[in-house]
Amino acid sequence: MAAITLVQGDITRQRADAIVNAANSSLLGGGGVDGAIHRRGGPEILAECRALRASRYGKGLPTGQAVATTAGNLDADHVIHTVGPVWSASEDRSGLLASCYRESLRVATGLGARTVAFPAVSTGVYRWPMDDAARIAIRTVRAEAAPPIEEVRFVLFDEHAYREFETALAAEG
Repeated sequence: MAAITLVQGDITRQRADAIVNAANSSLLGGGGVDGAIHRRGGPEILAECRALRASRYGKGLPTGQAVATTAGNLDADHVIHTVGPVWSASEDRSGLLASCYRESLRVATGLGARTVAFPAVSTGVYRWPMDDAARIAIRTVRAEAAPPIEEVRFVLFDEHAYREFETALAAEG
């Protein structure tokens, strides 16, 4: 079983085999984690994302799916882009959020990644409640992370996110 660790900080400053990007479906950068990864990672990431849009993902990356690119100038080998769902009070989209983590881990395994750093997917502009997002993330990673992955690190931007993930990790045993 992979170790699950929590860090409060900036995901673009992490050393990991793969860093997960909470991307938008266009794969062409945006705000929040997505914008930060593209800015710090440099133009190589955007170039590979454009190539993906020109080939396999002409209509964009579907919600819940994941795809890898170079990490450019980041201290990682790969960026795994995943598109989280927008939270809805009237529709249960938790399966799509779990799929982001599951598919990112599948891609990471295919890359031979031993360390994977995740943000709190969908908790920014997509408004997913942090406590629920943390529970889904921890539960999915605990069930799905397998060799060669040795460590899954959640890199949480602020103290509130860190506390919610800490609570979810403790609740999952």
